[in-house]
Amino acid sequence: MKIEIWSDYVCPFCYIGKRRFEEALKETGLKESAEVVFKAFELDPNSPATSDQTMPEVLAQKYGTSVEEAKRMTENVKVQAESVGLHYNFDKMAPANTFNAHRLAKLAEQQGIGAQASERLLQAYFIDAEKIGMEEVLLRIAEEVGISRDRAKQVLDSDEFAAEVNTDIAEARQIGVQGVPFFVINRKYAISGAQPAEAFAEALRKVAEEEGIQPSLKVLGTDGEGLCTDDGCEI
Repeated sequence: MKIEIWSDYVCPFCYIGKRRFEEALKETGLKESAEVVFKAFELDPNSPATSDQTMPEVLAQKYGTSVEEAKRMTENVKVQAESVGLHYNFDKMAPANTFNAHRLAKLAEQQGIGAQASERLLQAYFIDAEKIGMEEVLLRIAEEVGISRDRAKQVLDSDEFAAEVNTDIAEARQIGVQGVPFFVINRKYAISGAQPAEAFAEALRKVAEEEGIQPSLKVLGTDGEGLCTDDGCEI
């Protein structure tokens, strides 16, 4: 089962949706049968690499309100994030251009660690309030997930993987993606937005049934406790 996820690293609902989707995969027992591919999407291609303004200041300017009112606007999102174990740091996060972050994620995907890179980039922005549009931050994140600093810098100093990122963005337009997160399962079903885990689970079960995919069994209890194997019994 192939699941393609279009998302952006500065999209608060992308991280929330990712967590709810992961919960659904675990709940349905289909995690081992799923191939998850992250696709690039830019919410604001014209955003600068970084900004000295905080997100509440940006929202206040955008909507013509006070910074305090802008902070209140983010409360609902923070509550939703906390419901899946994420603690957003809106007060310190700043706007960022994510094109290079997406290119770094493509490099990570090539090295078989795309999922780790995507998770780390989301954490860096929403939890740690790091400036993921800055080269030095991206190089450090690359090293943290297992990419050599030299290889990451080689990519960031060139236009390598730019075509792949632009292809993802163009493909999103072709299939009618209006916003992210956007989940496509086996190119048959699409789920838009950070839906409840139950909605993801329902779609996953439907595809699994159609494709004849059997979920993994849920093992209850502590591994190895009161268990007999070919080598004997735990007494």
